[in-house]
Amino acid sequence: MTTPARPAVLAQNQYGKAENRVVRITRDGDTHHIKDLNVSVALSGDMEEVHYSGSNANVLPTDTTKNTVYAFAKEHGIESAEQFGIHLARHFVTSQEPIGQARIRIEEYSWQRIGTPDKQHSFAREGQETRVTQITYDGSSWQVVSGLKDLVVLNSTDSEFWGYVKDKYTTLKETHDRILATEVSARWRFGWTDDAQPAPDWEESYAQVRRHLLDAFAETYSLSLQQTLYQMGARIIEHRDEIDEVRFSLPNKHHFLVDLEPFGLKNDNEVYYAADRPYGLIEATVLRDGREALIPVDLTNL
Repeated sequence: MTTPARPAVLAQNQYGKAENRVVRITRDGDTHHIKDLNVSVALSGDMEEVHYSGSNANVLPTDTTKNTVYAFAKEHGIESAEQFGIHLARHFVTSQEPIGQARIRIEEYSWQRIGTPDKQHSFAREGQETRVTQITYDGSSWQVVSGLKDLVVLNSTDSEFWGYVKDKYTTLKETHDRILATEVSARWRFGWTDDAQPAPDWEESYAQVRRHLLDAFAETYSLSLQQTLYQMGARIIEHRDEIDEVRFSLPNKHHFLVDLEPFGLKNDNEVYYAADRPYGLIEATVLRDGREALIPVDLTNL
């Protein structure tokens, strides 16, 4: 069908089913394993006519994408969030000719095993970070970006902040011993891009990247949150060959010393007021030398 000339033309677009909650229980005898995912599917391709004329000839219903998520949880299992997303993306692109690209976004929620050794089927939801991944496939190449959000970390010492620019509006006092706290939102992009390459061990990679991130935060004597951010990213790049790019968004969760002098008390770096807003926001990307930055600056859109 020939599309008539018009002053307004369709640009970038996608559609799909967002936030499909799927819980997969794997029963290995009396020992059970749980994977708890929130899966969002976005498809794009030859979709002009559904926008221009309302023709659904090229449209795979979003309800079908939802059903596919649940069917694949049974047929393929959920080895990892990344591998599950790869199965889904490949299916949508290769099974439907009008679909040129599939983007799968997944959040994974952690559960901790509880109970006695002979009761391996009870779990408590962990109040830690949320694991995330985004898989994009266009029929020939892959982009896998994984990460985490809502990981709150704190150093109660080994952090300073001084020597900064001061003007007539500056009231912040320099400090050589402060609390450094942040809520880490991080994404890392894998160098794996096509099926001819061996894929990373997704579960091991996540565990090791998280470990290096936390170790760098704990071991860095920090003169600024920017310095700590770089050390976290550099440690991942230096120790994990499968990672080409790491992007962080780190809100500075300020802790201010409470003035106890009106009560005749001395506050020797002991009592703090934890301020939730406003907060400093530190963001940056750390790259493997020679690589290009591809992760969007705004991590909320990933």
